[in-house]
Amino acid sequence: MQTSAPHRVGTVRLLAGRERPADQDRPDRIGRWLEERGPRPLPPESAEPVLARREGDRLLITLNRPERRNAYCRQVRDALVDALRVALLDDGIARVVLGGAGPSFCSGGDLDEFGTAPDLATAHFIRTRAGAGRLLHRLGPRVQARVHGACVGAGIELPAFAATVVADPETVFRLPEVGMGLVPGAGGTVSIPRRIGRWRTLHLALTGRPLPAPAALAWGLVDRVEPVSPG
Repeated sequence: MQTSAPHRVGTVRLLAGRERPADQDRPDRIGRWLEERGPRPLPPESAEPVLARREGDRLLITLNRPERRNAYCRQVRDALVDALRVALLDDGIARVVLGGAGPSFCSGGDLDEFGTAPDLATAHFIRTRAGAGRLLHRLGPRVQARVHGACVGAGIELPAFAATVVADPETVFRLPEVGMGLVPGAGGTVSIPRRIGRWRTLHLALTGRPLPAPAALAWGLVDRVEPVSPG
């Protein structure tokens, strides 16, 4: 007579073999951080968060909030999406060059906007449908990203969709989201493993350690290392 395995009630088995009560929630790191931080004013509005100009068959797109190290806020996201849609709709644009003004290409999500979505469903929709990752994926063969400075979170997740990523020798890459109780939400769970594989992506995400440009080149996260001028 075949017997079924004992049914475990009220516990969840962990990878290390330990158990915890099933109703014990995982620590909400981002929630605790938001509570400790308290209310903050939203980032100031920018007249031109992204610059786009046509040069022949090239479209030059520049993230343009240098005073905030081009943090990936709502304004930057929406303006970048608009610029990328132009490239997608115009067959006369053979090449898109993506760069950033100021000391960094992009320092990741704007912390002052964290926790401002009205509900979880809206936050999920914005992350999965409203960002620039899907457009960069479609435009990928035509895109060259030129990055410099601190490229954090979205600052490497988005460029990784490009056919070519050129990094300044002083560039440093980081994926800090997991340490905050989040996942790389700008497309990095797709774009980065395609370049460096799952295990190296996991290493970057779980450790949050900085990756300098020479190591990024050796791993294949970037394609060339050479001086990159901001903008």
